[in-house]
Amino acid sequence: MLRMFGATLLLAIREIRRHILRSFLTTLGIIIGVAAVITMVTLGRGLTANVQQEVSGLGSDVFIVFPSRVDPNTPPPPFDDDDVRSVEMQIPGVEGTAGSVSQPAVAFHNGQDWQTNVQGANGSFFTAQSIDVVDGRAFSEEEEARGESVCIVGPTIVEEIFVADVVLGEEMRIGNVSCQVVGVIDERSSAVGGGNDANDIVFMPLKTVQRRFTGSTDVQFFVVKYDPSYASAFIQKQLVELLRERRVIQEGEDNDFNIIDTAEISQTVDTITGTMTLVVTVIAAISLLVGGIGIMNIMLVSVTERTREIGIRLAIGALAREVRLQFLTEAVVLCCFGGLVGIGLAFALSFGLAQAIDLPFLFDPVVNVLSFVFSAVMGIVFGYYPAHRASKLDPIEALRHE
Repeated sequence: MLRMFGATLLLAIREIRRHILRSFLTTLGIIIGVAAVITMVTLGRGLTANVQQEVSGLGSDVFIVFPSRVDPNTPPPPFDDDDVRSVEMQIPGVEGTAGSVSQPAVAFHNGQDWQTNVQGANGSFFTAQSIDVVDGRAFSEEEEARGESVCIVGPTIVEEIFVADVVLGEEMRIGNVSCQVVGVIDERSSAVGGGNDANDIVFMPLKTVQRRFTGSTDVQFFVVKYDPSYASAFIQKQLVELLRERRVIQEGEDNDFNIIDTAEISQTVDTITGTMTLVVTVIAAISLLVGGIGIMNIMLVSVTERTREIGIRLAIGALAREVRLQFLTEAVVLCCFGGLVGIGLAFALSFGLAQAIDLPFLFDPVVNVLSFVFSAVMGIVFGYYPAHRASKLDPIEALRHE
């Protein structure tokens, strides 16, 4: 049986090579369909991973709360330290809160100056926002409580105004305020900075920035780290009710603040990517269907062209199942050829597009293997009828065929 299948496979390959251009054009639908599915899935995985990485820079299981205008002519009232502490103390499931303020400033060091942003933050803010200090240390509790002049800088600051090997312990000036560098943060995604360079930043204790830069206890925004075992919708509802009460918002009036849930962003990205992948997969399935019909059509043509050859084989003792197997094998080989070319094309396309739009290239062997197997199944489904038709030919009538 194995020997017969090997001989049948060689005959099928020889027949396909005799009409190589026709075979390639026949499998074009299979090639396009397989390439489209794999390319879209690969790019979708890369896009999801990229966005998830950027969203993780905002922190996981975190709400970000900031004022929002209700009246275009009236700025919303800012938050203060009491608002931040009240959220942490009064809402169950909240693990910690941290306010922050930021302001543009010019950094000076060793005769170099650089336009940057100074941001007030404490240890809870670093934890909630997944900011890692890779060199040096974070602020101590005493430094935060006293509002001391210490700072933690981003990689861009190090690159622009420092000698790379000499950062920690150096004195630098932010505007008119001198501070000692105690740490350097790890590189962060630019998306965390809202389109700006998230690494171009100088962190100082919140009280220091409030006292020396903004001159008030206002908080521009604050983050709420919550326990993932609690329902985020429940905590968000409690948060809205508490803030409306503290900001004296009457029933029926719009909130003068917005809440961003990083978990919702992540879920939305997954939903959008999944929908896009599904749409392209449906379109690619149509292409595969058209390709399968093309395979059936060309195999029917091949049966007609080789009617006399079939008659000779049947007349000298070939069995009907052997003829059927030969034509079915040709159809499967054609589809497998199309699947392999489609996989190669998809690999080149997805790699090139990932590089062009700066996405991670995440090769998925499971999708590629499934695509190849599906191509073989297409050959069986659409090649069976022509193969069955060839096996049912009458030898005498086939030999008379011109």
